[in-house]
Amino acid sequence: MEDAYKKINYILVRLVNEIWELEGKTIITDEFKDITNNDMHVIEAIGLEGGKNMSSVAKRLNITVGSLTTAVNNLVKKQYVERSRSEEDRRVVLVKLTEKGIAAFKHHEEYHRQMTETVLEKLNEEDLPVVMKVLDGLNEFFKGYGKQK
Repeated sequence: MEDAYKKINYILVRLVNEIWELEGKTIITDEFKDITNNDMHVIEAIGLEGGKNMSSVAKRLNITVGSLTTAVNNLVKKQYVERSRSEEDRRVVLVKLTEKGIAAFKHHEEYHRQMTETVLEKLNEEDLPVVMKVLDGLNEFFKGYGKQK
């Protein structure tokens, strides 16, 4: 059991680091060299629907509205995001992607599609429930760990 613990720990640590590093290298191409990996995740959280309020985007990213404001200001300057006020409640700030932001979103989405399809190609029907259980466990850990701090 100790060997399994060591191996799983090693794989998880490497995997998280490699995903973050590779995603940064893969996503930030010449076309999107003016943004960071974090910016790309803000773009992803805003999504294609448009007109999301700042607090819902911040909640999705698990960051404060103040931190999101800083990131959005940067993305507005670079013309990836537009900001407006809600017609119903002028206190509410809405954000949506520009054409440039939509292109970045789709580029990021394609990376995730390729990553997921590569994993799925290695699995058979019987493997899926076990992999889903493991991934759900990891997801619960990451969601819960941030709330403990």
